[in-house]
Amino acid sequence: MLTAMRSFVLAVTGRDRPGIVSAVTEVLLDHDLNLEDAEMAILRGHFAVMLMLDAPVALDERALRADLERVRQAVPLETVSLTEVPALAAPSTDASHAISVYGADHPGIVHGVADALAAAGVNVVGLSTRVVGEEAGTSLYVMLLEVALPPTLDEAGLEELLAGVAEEQGVDVSVRPVDGDVL
Repeated sequence: MLTAMRSFVLAVTGRDRPGIVSAVTEVLLDHDLNLEDAEMAILRGHFAVMLMLDAPVALDERALRADLERVRQAVPLETVSLTEVPALAAPSTDASHAISVYGADHPGIVHGVADALAAAGVNVVGLSTRVVGEEAGTSLYVMLLEVALPPTLDEAGLEELLAGVAEEQGVDVSVRPVDGDVL
């Protein structure tokens, strides 16, 4: 017999230090929440995590929020945001292609790529960026994306689409098929 559950998204940010994951997950365990999906990263010295959680219907949400606030103050953390969301069946978000973008750092690269992909119905299922070599005038912007192509677009069409963005943004773009899910 399946037990009814509630779903939450928990987002946490703070200056990176050991113990953040331990402190947050201890609260989740104390309230019988199950951590379903997680993305964690260190962004310029700041820890950032997004968690999808399953919780029992009888969850004392007020007590959970109070315990998370105590952790926010004790660690300390910059933000703790808990939002109840509708329970959804996990859609297939398997990436079919990986895209690499390299170029001189300037505003507009992410939007240029994302806008072209969205217009073609391409779903971005993973994205990370870094600025490398921050000496004056030598900053290299690196963006790595994992995408799922719609049935109406093949790899050649994706490459053609991104060639226009590469020219417009002055970046190098490469596309390769993804062999399989690493996690």
